[in-house]
Amino acid sequence: MTRVWKWNRPVTVREVLEDLQQERSIAYTTVMTVLDNLHQKGWVRREAEGRAYRYEAVSTRAAYSAALMNDAWSQSDNPAAALVAFFGMMSEEQRRALRDAVHIVQGPEEDPEQGADGGETRVTPDAADEKRVEKPDEKPVEASGEKQGEKPGENPDSGPGGTGR
Repeated sequence: MTRVWKWNRPVTVREVLEDLQQERSIAYTTVMTVLDNLHQKGWVRREAEGRAYRYEAVSTRAAYSAALMNDAWSQSDNPAAALVAFFGMMSEEQRRALRDAVHIVQGPEEDPEQGADGGETRVTPDAADEKRVEKPDEKPVEASGEKQGEKPGENPDSGPGGTGR
């Protein structure tokens, strides 16, 4: 797909082959098989041109990346926890890009402190360590799960009534 996106136009097997051969040795049939597989999976469309096909990407690289992220996120048994962990892996530059993207999607009419359902969403003060996200009048969503032997909500570092901090 990288080569098809790079050309940004319909390409033939021969064009992709010649491009790849600048870096390594590869057979024509290998490139043809890969492009045929991509066509069967719906990632490229093809149009006959003489005895050959021209292949073109069905979606952009950004849309492909978004589909991969959505697929991974939707397979999580705790989507909120998966997002917290994912955001924790981001660089500051990536977080800024995320904030910009959320602003674009929400548009100017929505308050950034409001959730999609209109309720305020907040990250608790423990969020950095406990990875807990909650909405008012709702039970916190645990991002990291309890340690073995702990009861939900129990903090072994805290004394009676203490916070452990």
